[in-house]
Amino acid sequence: MAKITYIEHDGKSHTIEVRNGLSVMEGAVKNNIPGIDADCGGACACATCHVYVDEAWTEKTGAASSMEESMLDFASEVQPNSRLSCQIKVTDALDGLVVRMPENQH
Repeated sequence: MAKITYIEHDGKSHTIEVRNGLSVMEGAVKNNIPGIDADCGGACACATCHVYVDEAWTEKTGAASSMEESMLDFASEVQPNSRLSCQIKVTDALDGLVVRMPENQH
């Protein structure tokens, strides 16, 4: 398990334990974290689970795939550390991960 901190656009923080093998998005949905809509259920087809990975964690979460990058074109307020949380698989190495949600999910 990894402890992941989700920070809403207004600064409200939620730290939860997420089981290995789940995605960062699944952890948020299963724990009713606001700000991650996940309309497609994790199929990398909607960009409503867009997050900003804390700079200290970008290497450990890896680079976005070409499909993920294509979906990020539909997201609002994309930044260099933008990722779709459905594409980040939780492992022990991500214990302490911090992600922030944009103000709008489209």
